[in-house]
Amino acid sequence: METPEKHTISVLVENKFGVLARVAGLFSGRGYNISSLTVHETEDPKYSKMTIVTTGDAAILEQIDKQLRKLIDVISVKNLTGSHFVEREMALIKIRTESPEKQSRLLQLIEIFDGTIVSVSREEIGVEIAGRSDRLDNFIEMVRDFGIVEMARSGRVAISRCRKN
Repeated sequence: METPEKHTISVLVENKFGVLARVAGLFSGRGYNISSLTVHETEDPKYSKMTIVTTGDAAILEQIDKQLRKLIDVISVKNLTGSHFVEREMALIKIRTESPEKQSRLLQLIEIFDGTIVSVSREEIGVEIAGRSDRLDNFIEMVRDFGIVEMARSGRVAISRCRKN
């Protein structure tokens, strides 16, 4: 079975109490899934930007767009999928290291993926890794056999690419 394409939607909203709940409620009320959701204040503290990653076909995405635009606190909606955009994520992963050999192999992977070691014990290494979502997915898949003890992942943040002059 084919995995539905992930879509990245950027939503500029007024920075007010309850806006996040209304946006999330719009998705849950219609049975749409949110794969990741990040919210942060913009350069202007009156506004926040939401980056929502969801799945669905063209009809579902069109419905999501229309419903988001109806919300009173929504300023703009931009589906970044299919356009040129920059996206990043960050993950903190605690990985089991039962032997010096495994630890050595893990350190090589961390270096290859430009990760940063954030904590170390005899049995575990804590790693910070940042980059495109697919890069994080690849790293996680590579270290899964070591044994992931704990993981926290930020969710995608995205902006459209700079315009060419």
